[in-house]
Amino acid sequence: MNDQDILTHIQSLVEEEHALREGATDGRAPDQSRLKYVEESLDQCWDLLRQRRAKKDSGENPNEAQARPISEVEGYRQ
Repeated sequence: MNDQDILTHIQSLVEEEHALREGATDGRAPDQSRLKYVEESLDQCWDLLRQRRAKKDSGENPNEAQARPISEVEGYRQ
């Protein structure tokens, strides 16, 4: 997966997140489990993209970056 593939996937997840949240404004509760999955997947994708860019900037192979487990990514401090 290259940077553009990751960005395309991020865009797809953002669109789904917005759709889930917009449904909530129509008086319906969003599917909380799906919303949680989408939010976690977004965090994981952003982390992978940051890893790839860091490797590229330091002269390493960005293809060696790997998606970290959601449990690890969600544990980062903001």
